[in-house]
Amino acid sequence: MNRELLLLGLLRQQQMHGYELHEFINTRLTTCTDLKKSAAYYLLKKMETDGWLEQETTRQGNRPPRQVYRLTPAGEAVFQRLLREHLGRHHRVHLTDDISLAFLDALPPDEALALLRKRRTSLQADLERAEQAPGHLQGGMSLLLEHWRHHLLSELHWLDSLIRRMESAAPDGGLPAPP
Repeated sequence: MNRELLLLGLLRQQQMHGYELHEFINTRLTTCTDLKKSAAYYLLKKMETDGWLEQETTRQGNRPPRQVYRLTPAGEAVFQRLLREHLGRHHRVHLTDDISLAFLDALPPDEALALLRKRRTSLQADLERAEQAPGHLQGGMSLLLEHWRHHLLSELHWLDSLIRRMESAAPDGGLPAPP
């Protein structure tokens, strides 16, 4: 339900058409969600069917007509319920990439280090994208990005520590002990 919460929350702040929603998510929240355009449109239609949203056709100048979505009172109630459910409890994070760490010792140490460095490069790129997010976001949106940046920095710190430990590990290729 976090995707519904995101869409309802954005539409609560401002009426938007589907493309605007997608662009906002794609340019400002890409490090925090993987909501694809097709999934967003599917959810918008479903939420409209459920009575959470209303849609109105608008036209600006010579542009083609657009479907603008707005929250209904039922949508506001669902938003408030979802917000309280999500904010009041911890949701365990599933770091799917970490499964490979369980089998790190199945690779030669040099190859494992090379792959971890490659992973670090990807993580650093994500962090740079998060740091380039618009600084003018207000309230909760800025908190969301601050939390994601903190997570990425923590992950980068841990990965750097693992790489250093592996670089100084015994030549027999054994895994380094935790600090």
